[in-house]
Amino acid sequence: MPANLTPDYLAAERRFREAETTEDKIAALEEMYATIPKHKGTEKLQADIKSRLSKLRGKERQAAKHGKRHDEFHIVKQGAGQVVLLGPPNSGKSSLLDRLTGAEPEIADYPYTTRHPLPGMMEFEDVLIQLVDAPPVTPGYGEKTVIGLARYADAVALVLDASDDALLEHFDGIRSELAKSRVSLVGLVGAGPPAGAGFEIPPQRGDPGSVERPAVVVANKADAKNAPGNIDVLRELNAAEFHIQPVSARTGEGLEELRRALFNVLSIIRVYTKVPGKPPDMDRPFVLRKGATLIDFAATVHKDFVHSLRMAKAWGKHTLDGAQIGRDHVLEDGYVVELHA
Repeated sequence: MPANLTPDYLAAERRFREAETTEDKIAALEEMYATIPKHKGTEKLQADIKSRLSKLRGKERQAAKHGKRHDEFHIVKQGAGQVVLLGPPNSGKSSLLDRLTGAEPEIADYPYTTRHPLPGMMEFEDVLIQLVDAPPVTPGYGEKTVIGLARYADAVALVLDASDDALLEHFDGIRSELAKSRVSLVGLVGAGPPAGAGFEIPPQRGDPGSVERPAVVVANKADAKNAPGNIDVLRELNAAEFHIQPVSARTGEGLEELRRALFNVLSIIRVYTKVPGKPPDMDRPFVLRKGATLIDFAATVHKDFVHSLRMAKAWGKHTLDGAQIGRDHVLEDGYVVELHA
């Protein structure tokens, strides 16, 4: 049985081969195990990963006896993508995590309740997206460990308190804190995205140490009395660059739209497989980056398809049902593809 290793697994495997520290090797192996397809064809590989993890964790425990500490701010990526929730104190990040995922963060009315990052898995239709509730960031103060979460995440949700008249100061201040560590937030090019459109990310510029992370702005507590006016001002100044999503973690207002926005900000697509003569498998999509081609998808299904692919048929937007497509055909979210070797 073919292993059908995913791009996330192959990327984690590459990071494992390149890792120099025990901690980095463990993180890569954990991600390999989390992203490997679980079926009979991968049983030996799963056992091998578990064995290597066991040996490395034993090595790490020995190192801990000599003063090495576990990094609580390293969150292994899982699911279709990782989105970090950044925001000032009391913006409601933990409440959003609670409403959107099965995680159980500590929630209180006083600031700085969140002291360590907490991950949770959010369902969006037929995929899972990892959300990470980060400790707060304030203008003039941003811990390197928290900024590091944004640097290594796939995207950022900047959560603001729409009832706070200082939300613009928080918005600009947090971006400034990120910029000090050469992390820039980028949003939409042009208008907000239609359903499933994804975010068009401008080309990265500047020195090699700088990174750009796609971001959506979440205006939480939109049910508060003075929130509409604050959101209007936020939109007037920033809607040309960022998608701004009003929500209320308390009432549930806008949460479904937020799920869609968080999916869009990752710029990913779902592609479904179809065996000739059988209905498509619509339960377990393959997740690829926006802009992926047929040959990218074929390699994801099985590496041998890169060389053995003879033809492919597709069902989806901008193509006739069952039409034959070429290797360089750019796929879109929701495509069904039938591969012929």
